[in-house]
Amino acid sequence: MSAPTSQESSPRTARRPPAPPFGVGLLFPGQGAQRPGMGEPWRDTPHWEVVTRLSEITGRDLGRLLLDAGAEELTRTDTAQLATFTLEMVLLDALRSAAGDLRPVVCAGHSLGEYAALTASGVLHVEDAVRLVAERGAAMEAATRLTPGTMAVLIGEDIVSRARRLAARMRATRRARVWVANINGAEQVVVSGTVEDVTALAEEAARGGARVFRIPVGGAFHTPLMAPAAPRLAEAVGRTPFHPANCSVIANVDARAHLHHPERWRTMMVRQLVMPVRWAGSMSTLAATAPGRLRLVEVGPGSTLANLARRALPEEIPVRSAATPAAVEALAAEWWS
Repeated sequence: MSAPTSQESSPRTARRPPAPPFGVGLLFPGQGAQRPGMGEPWRDTPHWEVVTRLSEITGRDLGRLLLDAGAEELTRTDTAQLATFTLEMVLLDALRSAAGDLRPVVCAGHSLGEYAALTASGVLHVEDAVRLVAERGAAMEAATRLTPGTMAVLIGEDIVSRARRLAARMRATRRARVWVANINGAEQVVVSGTVEDVTALAEEAARGGARVFRIPVGGAFHTPLMAPAAPRLAEAVGRTPFHPANCSVIANVDARAHLHHPERWRTMMVRQLVMPVRWAGSMSTLAATAPGRLRLVEVGPGSTLANLARRALPEEIPVRSAATPAAVEALAAEWWS
């Protein structure tokens, strides 16, 4: 951010305000949370400067993506990821301003959201993170052109094991290309693969009583079909500096909290392309990792992760969403006033 002015206290004499009597955890959604016009509430706020800065770094008009891009354009992997990450950085900037001294004790991000979590924790600087997101999105878009795909949410009793059995049977008997890609909770999974095979699995699951929802994405993410994206992402990750974390970040690939050894993220970020997101396990880890009283904020468009957290975690853990200026102001008044 900006350098200290002459009126500001020097580092030697400055006093940090006391930490609040609770720990804050930040949750960042991934691709699929985007929607047309999602940046409109933030256009006339000081935090829109984040959009301008990241646009200069990437050479993309990110403001147009947040304000004017339609649903079809935002389905493209490269545009969806940049737009979603940029808005999350706007929200993070607003939350930091509203809280005065936001010091999260743990961060977690769902798929693409992991890049925002690593930024919020200090492992990545925002300038490096947005470059990585641009490379990741471009690499995954190229993999999608090789093998178009899609994803679908399945909701139902015992859906995790049911979806795994269906996918395994289809791969064995039909050579289908479909896998369980996200384990979001005991009653919610996401399947990913070719359009034909995801459709077939979803129809069979629906006949068994599951509810099915399509996700607005254009690729078979977190499956072996994303392997062609790995070399380009690995090269980008290899030239990016990683820094010591200010708090734990829970990784998608192993659902464990990582605080030390930031270099380990280089391998995990590439593995994440082809491995399922273990979000249900991540929520269990989050509750066990954060010291003292924990409060959670979903920092991104929508409230999907907040809803999942409310179902997965004890009732005494408050969960809020911070997607609009009004929501951030209300949260600041409730938690930090």
